[in-house]
Amino acid sequence: MGTMVKKKILHFDGLYGDLAPQGKEAYIFLELIKTRSETFDWVVKPHIHSQLYQVFCIESGKVILEASENSATLKPPCIIIIPPGTMHGLRYSPDVKGHILTMSDNVFDELFPGSASLLLHFDDLQVISFEKKGRNDFTAFIGLIEKINAELFGEQAEKQLMLYALLSQLFIALFRKSETVAAGSLKDTNQTLHFYRRFIQLVKNAKSPRSIPIYSKELGISAVHLNRICNQACGKSALLIVQEHLVQQSKNYLAHSSYSISEIAYLLNFEYPNYFARLFKKLNGISPKEYRRMKR
Repeated sequence: MGTMVKKKILHFDGLYGDLAPQGKEAYIFLELIKTRSETFDWVVKPHIHSQLYQVFCIESGKVILEASENSATLKPPCIIIIPPGTMHGLRYSPDVKGHILTMSDNVFDELFPGSASLLLHFDDLQVISFEKKGRNDFTAFIGLIEKINAELFGEQAEKQLMLYALLSQLFIALFRKSETVAAGSLKDTNQTLHFYRRFIQLVKNAKSPRSIPIYSKELGISAVHLNRICNQACGKSALLIVQEHLVQQSKNYLAHSSYSISEIAYLLNFEYPNYFARLFKKLNGISPKEYRRMKR
């Protein structure tokens, strides 16, 4: 009897089909649905993005949404909200019309640093329908998307401030709308992704770095199982995910503080500053000192 080999989950650091790794910096992008989907013959296979939120604003056409073992045919106009680490696939009719807004999770965290309820609200895949009522509300969302598009691809003064203001407005409006209408939800029943998302949240919310055995104990699984889950979900070990998170935190200090590199290493609980510097260069290709010089 042959050994069953588990199929790896299709994973993209950047947008669907982009094989180049997406940087960990703040990332915001907006495009028409047809721009990318037409390239793939209107079929986007089930996949995940570990660090990206996506909002699909669908005006017309036929759309089938897949999430793990579940699927649903959506009736536009509607909005799909997909948080990081959530399995999703889409099949479109060629006449589909709409936009896809994509942004990194660190942008989302910066938008709502003090609102746990809002952050938690967008932790599950959601579908908000405007088919029967609320078409005027949908038109308002389209207006917001168009403003974000104009700002993103324009060169007005204080571009980032305005972008963040418009994104905040969009997500608060989505939050209020989903509180008042029946928001459909395709639950992700994939246990691998369930544990993976919980692990990512634990890493992001940790006040200080923890060992992989401590994380696995909190999740109620073994360290070996946690590593297997991370490799299946994104092709990385649990330790590398933790290291990448710490290095991302260090970038904020390097770019926006006057702490020395040794002080940053100690702030992030690295025992030896030279180990921090080696890890930073290994993951980024440049030293912390070179990164700081680039950002100043």
